[in-house]
Order: sequence, then C-alpha cells, then structure tokens
Amino acid sequence: MTPQDASDDSRWSDLDRPPLNAAALRRGLVREGSLWSEVEVVQSTGSTNSDLVALAAAGKAAEGTVLVAEEQTSGRGRLDRQWTAPARSGLFFSVLLRPSEVPVARWGWLPLLTGVAVATGLSRAAGVDTALKWPNDLLVIVGGEERKAGGILAERAEGDGVVVGVGVNVSLREDELPVPGAGSLALAGAVSTDRDPLLRGVLRALEEWYGQWRAAGGDPVVSGLQETYAAGCATLGRVVRAELPGDRSITGEAVAIDGDGRLVIATGEGVQEPVGAGDIVHLRGV
Repeated sequence: MTPQDASDDSRWSDLDRPPLNAAALRRGLVREGSLWSEVEVVQSTGSTNSDLVALAAAGKAAEGTVLVAEEQTSGRGRLDRQWTAPARSGLFFSVLLRPSEVPVARWGWLPLLTGVAVATGLSRAAGVDTALKWPNDLLVIVGGEERKAGGILAERAEGDGVVVGVGVNVSLREDELPVPGAGSLALAGAVSTDRDPLLRGVLRALEEWYGQWRAAGGDPVVSGLQETYAAGCATLGRVVRAELPGDRSITGEAVAIDGDGRLVIATGEGVQEPVGAGDIVHLRGV
C-alpha cells in the first residue's frame, strides 16, 4: 500500500511524538474472530477516507481494514472543512465497515456510534472525559472551556461499504492549535498521549459497539446506542442554532436524539423540529 509505510522512522524528529508501531498494532488487533482484518500505517497522505474509499472501489480492502496516517495533508471534516495538524500529533485513521445485514436507513447511526466508541476508548486509555457535540464533534475541557479536539466523517464506499474517518488531536500544544476553539487530549490533562494504546482502545471500543449494533439489526434502542449517545451528548439541554442547507437556520433547545439519530430542537413557537443535517452552534446552557 502506498504512500510509504510509516515503519520508516527517518522523519522522526520530535522525540515527544514517536511513530506508531504498525507491527505491534497488527499483533494486538488482527486476530481470529476480530472485526479488524488489516491495519496499515502510512507516513503521510492527503486523506485516509479518500484512500480507503478508493481501495474499497478497487476491491482491495475487506471489511475491518484500518488505514492510519502519521500525517494528513488534506484531511476533511463535515462541509469539506480542512483538518490539519503536525505529523504524529494525533490519531488520523479510517475504517471500512460493511453492515450489509443492517437496513440502509439505519446506517446514519454509524458516525454517532463511532463517537460513542471514541469517547469510550479515550476515557479508558487517556483518562479524559470526551463529550459529543451532535453530530460528529469530540469535545474536551481545557481550562474550564469546552473545546473541539476531534471529529468524525462517514462516507459511502463501493456497494455495501461505509468508510468512517476519525481525527483526534492528541499532543497538540497551545501554539499549534489550528483555530482558537480547538483543543487536544494533552491540553485536557490526559494521563497518557502514547498513541498506540489510544488507537487500540478506540478500535476495541468501536469493534464492541459495532458488533452490538449490528447484532441488533441496527436498532438504536435494542443495542443501547441511542441511550448511550444521548447520555454523552453535550448538545442536549443546550440552546443551539442549527444552520441548515439552503441558508435556513432555527434556534431553540436541543431536547432529544430521535430514532433516526436526528437532533430534535424545540423552538420558541413550541414546535419540535428534527434536524438530520446541519451545522450546530452551542449558544448557552439552560
């Protein structure tokens, strides 16, 4: 697989940011009965999501393929926003899932499921409480302030495939943050910024939640996903503004996550409006 495999550590110039150990990750994650079928670590690429979508289209990636980059030069978030960070300063990876036995109408839960798994894995491995901002942001507390430390992006792949990408700022220092509202696990007081156990923890949690959700036929109630996501969602109970497609926006209190994974907003007119896509701005607590 190209670009160059990250086992070449000739570019290891920051001693606080050692390269990932691809062989050790494979030994720990790729085993009989595991979801994870392959773990590839590359030195640098534009976007792990784009690369894995292309590999799936070419028939070169099985379900459970994990593609990790030490550096992403054209990482993307929602609405095609750019995501950049110094090499080896975070976790930048994508996974290929094929939930063929789950109705397509329920696939919209995959980014939310991934958020729950990332929050669970980071809590266990880094000792950092990570909250979820609907639909796909990961929040941490830095100096009493809520900051975005990561994001999730899901894209359809060939046939019954879905590629889910995750980006998490791990060791970014204050002077390296891309925007004022950004944060990192290190700034949030993580007990560890060793990316190997962090990645393993996140992928094991993702395997656990994906298996539970898939066994329930994607049912968010039976799998416990809807309840768990709502419990960890920092958006609920807040006054928010939803900036919607078509230059429309609504403001109100975020009161629930419905059965389709949509955010339900109660407006001042007493209407409860479900939002399936849009940019959410937290205005204040209630």
